[in-house]
Amino acid sequence: MSTAPKDPADERVPDPSRTHVEIGEPADAHAREGEEDALADACRERDEYYDLLLRKTAEFDNYRKRVERERREQAAFEVTELLASLLPVVDDLERALKTDAPDRTEAFRDGIRLIHRQLVDLLERNGVTAIDALGADFDPQLHQAVLTEASPAHRDGEVIEQLRRGYAIGGRLLRPAMVKVAKA
Repeated sequence: MSTAPKDPADERVPDPSRTHVEIGEPADAHAREGEEDALADACRERDEYYDLLLRKTAEFDNYRKRVERERREQAAFEVTELLASLLPVVDDLERALKTDAPDRTEAFRDGIRLIHRQLVDLLERNGVTAIDALGADFDPQLHQAVLTEASPAHRDGEVIEQLRRGYAIGGRLLRPAMVKVAKA
């Protein structure tokens, strides 16, 4: 065994048996290619997750809008049902007001008028409007013909009597008017 000191120049020369380097290529080129591939994969994955986030955000926004629209429609439907259930009461009050009563019952008639006016005001405040059919041309979208009558004094298809008033709410038919229609 030799105990001679090592020459520092010997350590700077690589051992050809331990290193495999091709001419013109740095030693860490393979490592850089692997890092670039990993970076490219990470960027692709990031972009996919970002696209997924955008899609899910848009889907949730659409879901929220749909639920809100359905909630409004449901509330409008419930109000419509309530108001439709009040219409027979209005009809009965209108019929009661048309009957002739003795003078001693005038106080009752005044009470009925008051109730009728309150119900009509309630309907109007909630967007319910009466359909005036008398004298109009028959429209199957607005009227329900229950009788026809030959009448030379009226046009063919003209509403000559309104048997039950029709109502609309917000431009939508709530109940058609029951009418008698003139026939030529």
